[in-house]
Amino acid sequence: MTKTDPQQEESEKLLHQAKLQLRDGQLTQAEGSLATLLAENPQHRDGLYYLAVCQRKGGETATAMKTLEQLKLAHPEYGRAWQEEGHNFRALNQPQNAALAFTHAVVLNPALLASWQALVKYYEGIGQKDNATEAMTYVRWLSGLPPQLQTVASLIHEKKFFMAEKICRHFLQTQPQHVEAMRLLAELGNKLQILDDAEFLLESCVEFYPDYQRARLDYVHVLHKRQKFQKSLEQALLLHDQAPDNLGYEITLANEYQAAGNFPAALKIYDRVLTQKPDLHTVHSAKGHALKTIARADDAIDAYRAAYKSKPDFGDAYWSLANLKTYEFSNSELKQMRAQEQSATIRSGDQIHLCFALGKAMEDREQFAESFAYYDKGNGLKQAKSGYRAERTEADLEKQKELFDQQFFSQRSGMGCSSAAPIFVVGLPRAGSTLLEQILASHSQVDGTMELSNIIGLANRLNGRGRSERDAAYPRILGELSSEQLQKFGEDFITDTQFHRSGGNFFVDKMPNNFRHIPLIHSILPNAKIIDARRHPMACCFSGFKQLFAEGQEFSYGQENVGRYYKAYVDIMSHWETALPGRVLKVQHEDVVADLETQVRRILKYCELPFESACVNFHETERAVRTPSSEQVRQPIYQSGMDQWTHYAEFLGPLEIALGPALEKY
Repeated sequence: MTKTDPQQEESEKLLHQAKLQLRDGQLTQAEGSLATLLAENPQHRDGLYYLAVCQRKGGETATAMKTLEQLKLAHPEYGRAWQEEGHNFRALNQPQNAALAFTHAVVLNPALLASWQALVKYYEGIGQKDNATEAMTYVRWLSGLPPQLQTVASLIHEKKFFMAEKICRHFLQTQPQHVEAMRLLAELGNKLQILDDAEFLLESCVEFYPDYQRARLDYVHVLHKRQKFQKSLEQALLLHDQAPDNLGYEITLANEYQAAGNFPAALKIYDRVLTQKPDLHTVHSAKGHALKTIARADDAIDAYRAAYKSKPDFGDAYWSLANLKTYEFSNSELKQMRAQEQSATIRSGDQIHLCFALGKAMEDREQFAESFAYYDKGNGLKQAKSGYRAERTEADLEKQKELFDQQFFSQRSGMGCSSAAPIFVVGLPRAGSTLLEQILASHSQVDGTMELSNIIGLANRLNGRGRSERDAAYPRILGELSSEQLQKFGEDFITDTQFHRSGGNFFVDKMPNNFRHIPLIHSILPNAKIIDARRHPMACCFSGFKQLFAEGQEFSYGQENVGRYYKAYVDIMSHWETALPGRVLKVQHEDVVADLETQVRRILKYCELPFESACVNFHETERAVRTPSSEQVRQPIYQSGMDQWTHYAEFLGPLEIALGPALEKY
């Protein structure tokens, strides 16, 4: 158990007192309690929220709006802040502004019943029947929930997972097969990355209640997240059969066809949907992603442009164009992007996408100061939303050095699954891992797959529901696993990844973050190959800093974060050289660029594969590539991107300091 923070304890006491006073109509006393709380912690989320409620109820609408501005600035993802703003706009008789606020609230937290109820009245009042019907669907869902589960649903979106799980499990003790309680508990498992629990719960849901489409839709999403694309496609087909006129389910089906590699089927559905609803910006974007993956770059560009034409502030469309790495924005596009990024109504996610897209656009025009300003702003916005803590990563890797030495591995010699099929490419993103995968996948005996989540998923499973460094079971638990368990985990990995393969004797798993799980990989698959994709620290870290990742990689946002992460990575890989001599092949990206054939021969020799010239001519290999480097690895090796970071050297002092000795010893 962790010790209670005395200041936090006092804050909670004051907040509880203020809530009781507010409930009893003692607005002055409640404001006094909250003022005391906020004097110690001016950005306390609930303190600011309840202060705004007090002010509105006391008729101080203008003051309440100022408090809400402070709250939204400190906690931009807090849905209740926007809901309270909606109440204030209604008090000011500004129904359109109120509707915008309520809409933003339910985007952030779909469990806010009062916002949905307000939106039903608004849409009915202006004759927008479709929107009113959609809002009423949520009203009926939330109104039909027991109060405990209404609370759970809201707490999940407020990221109060521990409290939500406690309430949900207590409810299930009295009603063990309540379908919505099971679904919500599965959603918690999904949020906490306990995906096997989430999958089991949702599998039970659809078995007990086969017509409950909300649970089946969640089941599709969890299976997709676990990269069980064949199963997720099967469930998406069932869902579509249950409601063939549901456009959302049709889009879900297209997404699953795309995940399963059936791009013609996915594109056919996207086109059919867009014929009916040509302004669905997210469908244009999804279509663009599919086209990009199968190397139809010009068509992808058309799709992304159609996405931002449908929704001019849709940041993902602009970033997707920038992320092609080959697209040049026009002057008119840049003007529109700048205007949207500065808009007072821009959503945080769209603004982040626009910042990274503008950073790339200005980089292409060699306006490096402005480019860096946008990259830096995007990183700052992303970092503010992230819970990443560099010290936790550093402590985790230090613990691995303590736990796993040469003796640990020698004692487990001969354990695990004997398969030599996997080739793991590890390191940091933007270090050349996609290039190495493309080289290997060009070999007749090797299948390229994608960044597989299986190893990280197993690590999360072994860790259980530990919530802090102190009670984490993983990686310590590796020392407690039996030979039978290690073998089964290895065999399960081979079985579970079979779907991604296409007949080769070997396959590549290029999840870069697997470098944090080398003891696990070696324990369950001692004959697998491990390649460390290494790149110059400044080039690698800056490339990560300017990349907006689809998910994960929270360490990359902020110069100090990415620098410390790189340093910790170099340090732990040095440890494995001692603990597991000869086990990992380090491949320096700069060496691959300088002398491709020599490095290809070296890599193939390590993998015990005969040389094939196709590996040198990797850019001629036709395959779906799902990473930001997809267009780059379809071209021959080029050196122009090697030193891009030097254009920004004057701004990268914090990165150099964070890297420390890793700046020279990498």
